Amino acid sequence: MKNLQTKSAIVSAAADAGVDYSASPCINVCVMNPHTALCDGCQRSLDEIAAWGGASEAQKRAIWQLIRQRRAAP
Repeated sequence: MKNLQTKSAIVSAAADAGVDYSASPCINVCVMNPHTALCDGCQRSLDEIAAWGGASEAQKRAIWQLIRQRRAAP
């Protein structure tokens, strides 16, 4: 199990290499979806949008990871 976790961490780190997490995910399609409570454009919640300007790099990375998960969900 440990080897699988290590391999997963390495793959995740490789996928993150060169990614600029400081760039805003906003694509200027600012419409809040009443069913998901997420922006239809960037897939962030209002709290995530409001926090973005003062967020640390680690917080921005976490938000980007949530966005990727949301976009991948059916």
